[in-house]
Amino acid sequence: MKKNNIKLFSLALTAVMAFASCSDSFLEEKKNYDNVNEGIYDYYSGANARVSDVYSWSLPNPNSDANWQYNCTGNADDQSKSTEEYSGFGTFVNPEALLTVTGGNKVPDYFHHQGNNIQNSVWGRIRNINDVIRGITNGSLSQEEKDELLGQVYFFRAWCYYNLVKWYGGVPIVKDVLEPVESSTVPRSSAKACIEFICEDLDTSASMLEAATTSGGWRNSENYGRVTSGTALALKGRVLLLWASPMFNRTNDLARWQNAYEEIKKSIPVLNACGYGLYQTNNNVNASDFAQVFSTFKSNEAVFVTLYNIVESGDGQKNNNWERGIRPKNATGSGKEASAMLVDMFPMADGKRPALSSTYTKLEGSSYTYDANYPFMDRDPRFYRTFAFPGARWAYAGNPTVADPDNPSYNQGQDYVLWNYVWYTNLDDQGNPESGESYGADNLLKNKKGIYVRKRSDDLDVNGSPLYAWTDANNNGGFAYSSAPYMEIRYAEVLLNYAEAACGAGDMTTAVEQLKLIRQRVGYTGECGLQADLTSNQAACMAAILYERQIELAYEGKRFDDLRRWMLFDGGAVAVDGAPSSWTLSGWGGNTCNYLGFKPLNGQRRENMEFRVQDSYGVGGTTAASDPFAGVTRPAGIDFRKEDLDSQLKNLKDFYSASFVRKLKKGDGRDQNHFDLTMNFLPRYYFLGFAQGAQSNNKDLPQTIGWEDYNAGNSNGTFDPLADTVNE
Repeated sequence: MKKNNIKLFSLALTAVMAFASCSDSFLEEKKNYDNVNEGIYDYYSGANARVSDVYSWSLPNPNSDANWQYNCTGNADDQSKSTEEYSGFGTFVNPEALLTVTGGNKVPDYFHHQGNNIQNSVWGRIRNINDVIRGITNGSLSQEEKDELLGQVYFFRAWCYYNLVKWYGGVPIVKDVLEPVESSTVPRSSAKACIEFICEDLDTSASMLEAATTSGGWRNSENYGRVTSGTALALKGRVLLLWASPMFNRTNDLARWQNAYEEIKKSIPVLNACGYGLYQTNNNVNASDFAQVFSTFKSNEAVFVTLYNIVESGDGQKNNNWERGIRPKNATGSGKEASAMLVDMFPMADGKRPALSSTYTKLEGSSYTYDANYPFMDRDPRFYRTFAFPGARWAYAGNPTVADPDNPSYNQGQDYVLWNYVWYTNLDDQGNPESGESYGADNLLKNKKGIYVRKRSDDLDVNGSPLYAWTDANNNGGFAYSSAPYMEIRYAEVLLNYAEAACGAGDMTTAVEQLKLIRQRVGYTGECGLQADLTSNQAACMAAILYERQIELAYEGKRFDDLRRWMLFDGGAVAVDGAPSSWTLSGWGGNTCNYLGFKPLNGQRRENMEFRVQDSYGVGGTTAASDPFAGVTRPAGIDFRKEDLDSQLKNLKDFYSASFVRKLKKGDGRDQNHFDLTMNFLPRYYFLGFAQGAQSNNKDLPQTIGWEDYNAGNSNGTFDPLADTVNE
């Protein structure tokens, strides 16, 4: 009798939800392919429509918070709010809402979701992929056509499994199209077997796509946005890096690092042959190349990309909402607020951490003095492309006064400057971090943010031909219908993966070379602000790489995965109930945080900041016209198009000194007595347990160690995601 089985049921195939992009010929057919017959795979257009279906089910979606279907893409969702990027306790760090299988704060279900609707089932997506693989394999297309189509589908099967394995370790490996009958069962495999399966699919994908994609990209430019051999190998590098990381590699097995290093090294020429590389121009000013990569269609940095269009409505509509989401309310957006923690720990202009920062203490502190009252002074060039603060120019094209006549026009956005300082209606509230009685300038009022996330913005000063359409319609006025692509894997991440694997394998010289390439793109020269001992001090080198990842990839949905795989919430030093001795972290001195000089996130809290007018200006009212600072002449906004940034910033600092006070604003929660609460990521969260719904669907599904087993009277789970084999 089989044990450790999962029943994978589905009802039917879903309709094609093919997306259109700026390259509308890619997946533009909008037809219903429910219950297709096998004959569809005997002609290219039919088989291609089924591949399009796979894309529509599987591509990352920056318009959605992370959930069972979509990975984290940088929104302020439960995953990103469990990192330094945003405040406000996300699901995984909330000390007052610990996750359980059966309680009120149920563990997220990234494994099953719904069993009675294939479109809302994790495994329905995999069944759909397996159906396409079977159909194309058995169809009568030429081998060249089969390879081009199957290479893409194998990639997405690996992508789906990667997003399961990073949460659960071992999961069932399903290669066939299972029928919706009770006998359709597949055992839960080991994490090792799953990693090998994913890599096998990615190798198959890369091989099949080689002929079509390694001569500069897809032979037909209309196929831009499809995955390539380089995409497959880039994901393989990420998978092998996960396998080598402390979460899976408790003993610091050098062979895993060496394998990841060699495979990523071999992937670089393939990526280059597919046309990928760091996006760079001959006119890089204040890291404008870094900013422009996110608003460039057909960027050579987009290794794995989701494409969008500016179609206003109908079946072909596929718009990216990020621009609208990050822009301030008086520019018709909603705004995302960056935590003060990340703002304060960003590197200084010499590339080194602020000297007073208690994080990454094995890295040298900066020679620049960091004054938190003026966080914009003397920072890494990427700071100004990641955050927006009072006095920063942030141009766009559109008329915001149609949406609200009190919005400042700023020459229809083309000269927009963010002035989001605040005033209070009561002097007693000015020192209270919990007070909500502050109002933002320029008609922001209650809709202001202290420091805005600017990352991935389609800045008019950087991109003179915006990828968004502006609409004056009152019901959807402003930034709408953006076609800005979302890059799940960009070439910079590949280089950072390469650096990390090289460091883990002991080749710190190669690791540092990759860091230099990343920093040179934003304007660093020489040693690029990297301390001299990185080529000889493995711990410091790894800390530098993780710091660089945190900065370069901020607000791209990568940080939470990095924190988990390096166990940086507690250093991996805290045991999980019922875990065997093999779970004990014996590598990295038994504590990754100590090894890296990284202050564990557990026990810390993230606050926000705002800049209020000084006491001498008094208080104001609740309307835009009641701004007590309204009569003061503001300086020109910081114009990042100008080479001379230092003098502009010094002028703004003088203005702040005479006008504003940095105020702490409550970010993470407080208890009912208004005492500070701190982050608390439980050790068992590194490997999630199955939610009650998943276990209810299958009484034989074994629970992960450390989690209560719903099918066994809530006793401790028995499945070991770190074991090389599992019991049948």
